[in-house]
Amino acid sequence: MSFQTLFTKMEDHTLIITINRPDVLNALNKQVINDLDAVLDRVYKFPEIKSVVITGAGLKSFVAGADIKEFESLSKEEAIAVAKRGQAVFAKIEHSPKPIIACVNGFALGGGCELAMSCHFVIASESAIFGQPEVNLGIMVGYGGSQRLTQRVGKGRAMELIITGKTINATQAMNYGLVNYVVPQTELLDKAFSILKVVH
Repeated sequence: MSFQTLFTKMEDHTLIITINRPDVLNALNKQVINDLDAVLDRVYKFPEIKSVVITGAGLKSFVAGADIKEFESLSKEEAIAVAKRGQAVFAKIEHSPKPIIACVNGFALGGGCELAMSCHFVIASESAIFGQPEVNLGIMVGYGGSQRLTQRVGKGRAMELIITGKTINATQAMNYGLVNYVVPQTELLDKAFSILKVVH
């Protein structure tokens, strides 16, 4: 499989998807969303793919939000269309019949936090940072994250994170129920595969 913004690798019937835009901390743009949609079609279609891991390239970031430069010139109608497109792709992750694990290796902010929450399990490195800081840009959470955050951490904590734009570290995220496990950076994939051995 070849994509403009993703690296993909099969290992033990698990497809490892790495979002590969490290120069912008793996920020989501239209091409990333399109590539994720295309690779998810293959996940749904091919029986040899039994599970999926999603992570980010480099040591700093899982996905540090949306690529704001791409969205600055959008009209209201175009922005709504972009949000609906992202929601549809993240829903495809959430409703996948095969387990999908987010291995969060750094910043998971805005759309990155939403992407992690759309996965069935979230494993975080000790240096991971989570948050929905869209309010600092004068915009709202756009890819379904307000609903998923409420489901994971409860209404009070979700409102606090969304309204204040504060970020939380991996330990806080696990205490909130946002994250399943916190492990050293070098153990992220090992932890994911230990879970997948049980669910395959």
